[in-house]
Amino acid sequence: MSGVSPSINQFWPLAVFFGAVLLLVCVVLLVSWLIGPRHNDPATQTPFESGVESYGDARYRFPVKFYLIAMFFVIFDLESVFLYAGAIALRRVGWSAYFEMVVFVGILFAALVYLWKLGALEFATRRWRQPFGQRGIWDERREQVSRR
Repeated sequence: MSGVSPSINQFWPLAVFFGAVLLLVCVVLLVSWLIGPRHNDPATQTPFESGVESYGDARYRFPVKFYLIAMFFVIFDLESVFLYAGAIALRRVGWSAYFEMVVFVGILFAALVYLWKLGALEFATRRWRQPFGQRGIWDERREQVSRR
């Protein structure tokens, strides 16, 4: 075994760095606690944004569809990162990489079509959608409001 074994002497700069970071964090927290303001007014506890006083509960629960759309965006946005890297190296790696990128895009397109057919990309539920020419829930509600 002629491999080089790491000794403790090689890692002392890293240990000093971690110690300095830990010390700095502790000092900043201690100083902010010592010299920070300690008043508790009712106005301090109320949320205030853009000059408009808030109303309602701040803990509004969003439907799961919003999170699904965000996850799909991240997944399909990553596609552009991989395609960009492949496009940069295309001349160097040749046609095999091009065909691999085509397969990759094909698989992602199939996943998008699957999600579309599954209804995962639609915000309205199926009972709210109606075929062309038929009346829906929104039409009935609009008529009720206009009668008043």
